[in-house]
Amino acid sequence: MDPEGPVQMDPLNLGDTFKTFVTLMQEHPHEIANAQYQLFSQYQELCQNMMARMNGEQVEPLITPERGDRRFKDEGWNHDIFDFMKQAYLITAKWADATLKDIDGKLPVRDKRKVEFYAKQFMDALAPSNFMLTNPQVLREFMATSGDNIVRGLEQMAHDIERGKGKFNIKQTNTEAFEIGRNIAATKGSVVYRNDLCELLQYDPTTEEVYEKPILIIPPWINKYYILDLQEHNSMVKWLTDQGHTVFMVSWNNPDERLAHKTFDDYMVEGAMATIAAVEAATGVKKPNVVGYCIGGTMLACALSWWATKGNTKPVESATFLTTTLDFSDPGDLSVFVDETQLHNMEQSMEAHGGFLEGSEMATAFSMLRANDMIWSFVVNNYLLGKEPMAFDLLYWNSDPTRMPVKMHSFYLRHCYLQNDLPNKRMVLGGEIMDLANITVPVFMQAAREDHIATFDAVYKSLHHLGSRSKKFVLAASGHVAGVVNPPSAQKYSHWVANSTALPESKEKWLENTKELKGSWWPTWNDWLIKKAGKKIPARKPGDGQLKVLEPAPGSYVRKHSVPMN
Repeated sequence: MDPEGPVQMDPLNLGDTFKTFVTLMQEHPHEIANAQYQLFSQYQELCQNMMARMNGEQVEPLITPERGDRRFKDEGWNHDIFDFMKQAYLITAKWADATLKDIDGKLPVRDKRKVEFYAKQFMDALAPSNFMLTNPQVLREFMATSGDNIVRGLEQMAHDIERGKGKFNIKQTNTEAFEIGRNIAATKGSVVYRNDLCELLQYDPTTEEVYEKPILIIPPWINKYYILDLQEHNSMVKWLTDQGHTVFMVSWNNPDERLAHKTFDDYMVEGAMATIAAVEAATGVKKPNVVGYCIGGTMLACALSWWATKGNTKPVESATFLTTTLDFSDPGDLSVFVDETQLHNMEQSMEAHGGFLEGSEMATAFSMLRANDMIWSFVVNNYLLGKEPMAFDLLYWNSDPTRMPVKMHSFYLRHCYLQNDLPNKRMVLGGEIMDLANITVPVFMQAAREDHIATFDAVYKSLHHLGSRSKKFVLAASGHVAGVVNPPSAQKYSHWVANSTALPESKEKWLENTKELKGSWWPTWNDWLIKKAGKKIPARKPGDGQLKVLEPAPGSYVRKHSVPMN
């Protein structure tokens, strides 16, 4: 095995993207010439404003940062020369985006998205905030510390490269502030089942009585489960136990070369199916309520479809899908990382590295979806200002990714993102063709309005492939993580529910008949859930049933890190 793997000159297949971009330029010379004229006209107006401002006149800016753009929040960006650079950059970035969208309209959706995505990456990288000599805050810090900020920044950069084994692994949070099992992933419970791929956690009750039907949560295996159990104040697990539910959680193993042979079939059988059976053994209750988050929801749908082919049309009481994509016809920005060339390169790299994809590779892809917040803000803070990042539980979790076996990950990317086989009855698992229309259990599906990973559109389309007669759809504000992890106590965001049970074909039509409710969607979900949870019974504890306690939660698998956390 070559530890470095094959040398890949273009692993992201950017050569084809660049050729597409050049071809667009050549095919639209008049549009490009007109766009350049408009850009230079704006530059001229900006220079005139600058001269007027230097003469003491009050001049309104030609452009201001969009709401939420934190790159230019420092007061120094309002001073003459820095304000000029800021506006020149914002004008250029807006012009580049608009010009590209004007000329790439005839491209296939995926090619169009890829060209626009990498053009934005390029423009984000060129922001004046990312360079020492054009960032007023960095220059002030340089003068105040006699350059010590740059020395500290270089030290932190060297440490990040060391942690990343030669690659940049930018530290996003103060990892020393957290310890798994102490102040993160710390809800009391026990491991009651374990196999090669996962552990099953059962949480202690916090009420004297609980609902008869337990809840099993299947999180994505791309990250650790504790996004749903960060700290007590924002833990979905703790909140559910406080509502009187017996909660079980799948904690996925962090695969290495010993598990490189594991397939998507294995994850379905040893993950979803095995843990559902284990929950039934632990409680003595058949058909639990099951929750799938992101790819965990995709896997849950596959398991339900497989059971249906065998005549078991109600293996669970209900299925909740949190930001889950089943229809990948337009999977959003993640599609820029998946084409046949990139997939081939990835498979070669995974085979050369022991048969798995390093978690840091997926983490980088997700960070690129929000590069200004998840990459460049830390470049400025850590390397240019020389500061330590703040302690933030969500970013600790984000810095703790898991690896993925080559066979499983390749199958998922090819049959879902590349070929969209699942909703089109072309995916075969366990020798059976998956048919989502055979899923007839009651369904609750939640999407997030600003989600770039499982888009609102993709999630809503996915709902229509399910054969269930009882379906409820809820839209939450924010994105893939904050749209899900939004405890009622935070009193943040809002969510939308339909005024009727109708589910029109388009999400736009659905939105027209909704009402906005302030705050978390969790109580809305719980109102739906308790109708499927059965009667109240005396609280059950881990070890009461057929499965005995193996060790305290959070267990062993969650403590396996892909990269050093400190």
